[in-house]
Amino acid sequence: MIAILDYGLGNIRAFFNMYSRLQIPVRMASLPADLEAVTGVILPGVGAFDWAMDRLNRSGLRVPLEEAVLHRRVPVLGVCVGMQMLGHASEEGKLPGLGWIDGTVRKMEVSDRLPLPHMGWNAVRPSKEEGLFKGLANSSFYFLHSYSFSAAHPEDVLAQSSFGQDFASAVGRENIFGVQFHPEKSHRFGIRLLQNFAQQSC
Repeated sequence: MIAILDYGLGNIRAFFNMYSRLQIPVRMASLPADLEAVTGVILPGVGAFDWAMDRLNRSGLRVPLEEAVLHRRVPVLGVCVGMQMLGHASEEGKLPGLGWIDGTVRKMEVSDRLPLPHMGWNAVRPSKEEGLFKGLANSSFYFLHSYSFSAAHPEDVLAQSSFGQDFASAVGRENIFGVQFHPEKSHRFGIRLLQNFAQQSC
């Protein structure tokens, strides 16, 4: 059972519909009890870093989420700002992040020819065609962001993309994963990635 964390942010219905079409059991998680007996969690996010962290902190879901991910070792997939929340902090805000993957979020450095936000389709280059990226060696995903995750350990970077310079488009450590792009807006590539996440969450 995949749980989509419903704390008021993200394209929650799009994730639900994609998993339903794949005939993979899925539920919305808006109460602590909704995170019991799940095999994977999607942490969506849109907007500013502090806004997302504040919503999560006020939702009543942070403690049961941490219990599931850190103690029961349930796989989690942070999406867009949800990925950035996995780090310690962001230049965009003042609130601390979850601190589950060692790194910080920084504003992207690009030239005047490439104005922010980075928006639209872009190639994603996985370090290995396995796990989240099984069958996705030559793939493109939809992005919308101005900040990117700067991982403290290169081995935590699962994939890179380029926009003026290379940046981490996916990170992961043990059961914790994050993608900067929006799989729920990325058609067949996004469907495959969400299916891969569900399969390794079984």
